[in-house]
Amino acid sequence: MHERVWNNCLNVIKDNVPSISFRTWFEPIVPLRLEQDVLTIQVPSPFFYEYLEEQYIDILRKVLVKELGEEAKLEYNVVMQNNSYNNNKPYTVKFPAKNAKEIRNHPVKVPLDSSDNAIRNPFVIPGIKKLDIDPRLNPGNSFDNFVEGECNRLARSAGYAVANNPGGTAFNPLLIYGDSGLGKTHLAQAIGIEVKTLFPDKTVLYVNANKFQTQFVDAIRNNNKNDFLHFYQMIDVLIIDDVHEFAGKEKTQDTFFHIFNHLHQSGKQLILTSDKPPVELQGLEQRLISRFKWGLSADLQSPDFETRMAILTKKTYNDGIEMPEEVLEYIASHITDNIRELEGALISLLAQSTLNKKEITLDLAREMIDKLIKNTKREVSIDYIQKMVCSYYNIGLEQMQSRTRKREIVQARQVAMFFSKSLTKSSLATIGSQIGGKDHATVLHACKTVNNLIETDKRFRIQIDELEKKLKM
Repeated sequence: MHERVWNNCLNVIKDNVPSISFRTWFEPIVPLRLEQDVLTIQVPSPFFYEYLEEQYIDILRKVLVKELGEEAKLEYNVVMQNNSYNNNKPYTVKFPAKNAKEIRNHPVKVPLDSSDNAIRNPFVIPGIKKLDIDPRLNPGNSFDNFVEGECNRLARSAGYAVANNPGGTAFNPLLIYGDSGLGKTHLAQAIGIEVKTLFPDKTVLYVNANKFQTQFVDAIRNNNKNDFLHFYQMIDVLIIDDVHEFAGKEKTQDTFFHIFNHLHQSGKQLILTSDKPPVELQGLEQRLISRFKWGLSADLQSPDFETRMAILTKKTYNDGIEMPEEVLEYIASHITDNIRELEGALISLLAQSTLNKKEITLDLAREMIDKLIKNTKREVSIDYIQKMVCSYYNIGLEQMQSRTRKREIVQARQVAMFFSKSLTKSSLATIGSQIGGKDHATVLHACKTVNNLIETDKRFRIQIDELEKKLKM
């Protein structure tokens, strides 16, 4: 009897959903029993059940009422995989097919604090429409406070289009890339803020890649990986900052790959930031990089003089500060590469003026800016270190990146790893992935080898000293 009723339901459903959706979401369902007006069906996973409830609840309700009458009910028997919740036992969820009382879940907080011992259970229950979570957005990082210029026009325009139609444009994912301090985080959060303004019911979440990695490790340690996956699969607009930090972290990449696929296929919006375009990202799986290319990659460049002036003018206006234009022009002329440093210079000048009770003049600006520039250390990157080491040893970058075991190439590679560890904040895994695709153990061995040679080989120590001076110039 239960099989006949379910087959009748399927005949109607088949005519009302695309064939590929029917094969994916309805053919795997197994009818188990029919007791009075309650039909029990078995679905292969919690996610499967959640998707049916989200996408096909209306048609399920209609066909059941047609077959069983107004009092029809549907029971799900969800096959759970081995985890800490169910010990391999199925569980059952009921819902009335008509006049259902909507059930709302308790607020779910994203586990962004290191003090959280476990990932909260993010399972959806019937009737829920959104998760009550903190989007982790800074209200100051809005579109209103983001100054547009030639350096960022494409990225800003794309971001605004995404904010007005999240998941509905060709810009999915939207990957914003550029050097540190050019406004990637500001623009990514501005999109999230605009989405929350235009679509209050949408669930938006901003999270840094390092925090995502920490959460994932905690989830594995606490046997809550399923909860972690389900939580992120519920987000409508997911913003991952500094996605290049996933380099060399294979399990994290694999998990993010599945989250990415689910959100993209569900029409949800992904916004990513990185220090490089997808084609230059190293240490990431090719399947992940190919998905980053599905949407739009928009770069942020160093601001031109006009844009720098506009940024300074807007900041002084917003803070209610009057400052001579010649002072702003001096700051904009001498701090050229980094918006964060530009704003920092302005704040430092204001602090000097306030603490020393001095009027803000061009002379004060010259004095402060000259000290700032002199004391600012060059931000050395792994790429820059590799180029300098290759130039010093007169080898090609492709040779360093190759798998060759020639002694001179191996030593140059080890030197590059040594300086990358001492002069950058990158992890061993990141360094290894960018220098020849090696693992963290290889980097650790390289650093020990270089340190031993410095102590035992005078000629080698001189080479290291010369290279260090060049890198710190």
